[in-house]
Amino acid sequence: MFIKEAGKLIYRFDDHTLWIEAWGPNAFRIRATRLASMPSGNYGALAETAPKSTDGDISISEDDSKGSRSITNGNIRAEVSHRGKIIIYNTATGKKILEDYARHRLDLQDAKCSALKVEARELKGIPGSDGFHATMRLESLDPNERIYGMGQYQQPYLDLKGTDIELAQRNSQASVPFAVSSLGYGLLWNNPAIGRAVLGKNIMSFESFSTKSIDYWIVAGDGPKEILQAYAGVTGTVPMMPEYGLGFWQCKLRYSSQEELLEVAREYKRRQIPIDVIVIDFFHWKHQGDWSFDPKYWPDPKAMVTELKQMNIELMISIWPTVEPASENWDEMLHQGLLIRHDRGPRVASETGAYSTYFDATNPASRDFVWKKAKQNYYDYGIKIFWLDEAEPEYSVYDFELYRYHAGPNLEIGNAYPREYARAFHDGMTAEGQEGVVNLLRCAWAGSQKFGALVWSGDIGSSWEVLRNQIAAGLNMGMAGIPWWTTDIGGFHGGNPSDPAFRELFTRWFQWGTFCPVMRLHGDREPKPPGQDTAPGAPNEVWSYGEDVLKICTKYIAMREEMRNYTRSLMQEAHEKGSPVMRMLFYEFPEDERAWRVETVYMFGERYLVAPVLKAGVRKMSVYLSKGAKWRLWDGEEVFEGGQEVKVECPIEKMPVFVRLS
Repeated sequence: MFIKEAGKLIYRFDDHTLWIEAWGPNAFRIRATRLASMPSGNYGALAETAPKSTDGDISISEDDSKGSRSITNGNIRAEVSHRGKIIIYNTATGKKILEDYARHRLDLQDAKCSALKVEARELKGIPGSDGFHATMRLESLDPNERIYGMGQYQQPYLDLKGTDIELAQRNSQASVPFAVSSLGYGLLWNNPAIGRAVLGKNIMSFESFSTKSIDYWIVAGDGPKEILQAYAGVTGTVPMMPEYGLGFWQCKLRYSSQEELLEVAREYKRRQIPIDVIVIDFFHWKHQGDWSFDPKYWPDPKAMVTELKQMNIELMISIWPTVEPASENWDEMLHQGLLIRHDRGPRVASETGAYSTYFDATNPASRDFVWKKAKQNYYDYGIKIFWLDEAEPEYSVYDFELYRYHAGPNLEIGNAYPREYARAFHDGMTAEGQEGVVNLLRCAWAGSQKFGALVWSGDIGSSWEVLRNQIAAGLNMGMAGIPWWTTDIGGFHGGNPSDPAFRELFTRWFQWGTFCPVMRLHGDREPKPPGQDTAPGAPNEVWSYGEDVLKICTKYIAMREEMRNYTRSLMQEAHEKGSPVMRMLFYEFPEDERAWRVETVYMFGERYLVAPVLKAGVRKMSVYLSKGAKWRLWDGEEVFEGGQEVKVECPIEKMPVFVRLS
């Protein structure tokens, strides 16, 4: 049965209900459930107040000879058969861009009728709950299709066609399930639950292990720019990056005292090396859950902040969601029900430094409690940047209701709903009139960008292989609608600043980090004192790697400063349009077929073509220059025509960067 209602095409068969409705220009939101009514609420990225097309933009067809219906919204049309199979077309090109994968006998007129009994939309009930294990299956219309986005994964593949992707948050993995296809569509799997996406050559599927409905959004677009901007129109854009986000950031695993941190800042100023931000990372507190400085090691935070500001350096601090019984806030939070629940066993969700659990970020009262403590102990000192560090559970899920009826005894909720962390602090800080909130996070989901989420690639290793993976991670995050992204320059785990081999890796990583949205040095360097989980680790400042490396780092920090006006313009574009700062070549050159196949060269905005050096000992390399422009090296004079590979020198002091001339 078909119903036309308030701009929606509704289909019902047995206990299956399907909604297709216009949701922004040239786009549909498609939902399906087996419940008596379609679930409401905005736990996904598409809030109920998201921009929709007017009824004047929508047309729904009358019955045809086969009993199907169609709905059109601008350049997108969805046809639904009398047994619920969906096929979606781009009306501007006439091309089919998406088709349900169905192999059954419910529609004998379907050319793909089969005895396999495979449904396109499968909702398997979960015993004891009103939720489902949901699977959506799609035809792979073209084995040569290329798919980008989906968030941050620790693997080297830029093109995700043929990959099997876990939809879950982990330390160094951020699931943001928005995909951009070379076939001219973008698709958001709007189900914030643990699941899986298989982007195969024979079939594509999206799964949520616990949900109440299938919910996805699809847009037809003329190229990746149009698709990504349409996506930003329905999920939001980043705020404007504050000025202190444009330069160089200094960090290491742990500065253990106020004097140690200030001496690092003073040394940068003595050496006249520009620095915008310095970070106080973990364990500056006495007990987890105090959300304050340990006065033994940080005796006068206000004076510290004042001195840093006199040097034009902003201070960032790390706030963890962990609370241990020894904390001054434990009893009050326990009595008020502000901690996450534990069904069995001791109340332990983390054992970093001490056994602890997490505050319940899905509870507004809990968020308000933490914000008030942070405001009292940090904000009132004049600290403007908060780093909401989500510890490191094995799994985390976004929607607490989904967690309630899916989580087993070995599944930790951990960092449920990181958007709520960002929202809580964003709302609290803007309520005080503060501009330019930045939340440095280790995970995100669709829509996190509008809360000022700056995602970094987590606690990654220090190796050439891991460096290679970060290129794909950063570029695919940008295509997933998260423009603010950064990496630990040099990697996090390991690396001895005195080791010549690590110095080479560090140098190449530093050069590349100059052309990331945010340039941040971080890491836990060797050697560390034995037997101390919270030991500061070896020095990790630019002078820690010897004079030769220092000269190179100083040069690249100066290059970052030289680009400040340009980088600010990229942040403005990200704020206004949702444009990525790091861009795959085809984003700027969609007509260049080869640009869709290039995996390790990218654009920093529209002007700079960046070719990171990704192997030890490389001193000469080939670089593909996109067709449709002329190019010259940053420090060169020769002009190169686009559409060709060129051989360039890359001595240790230089990474190839080309300037677009036309």
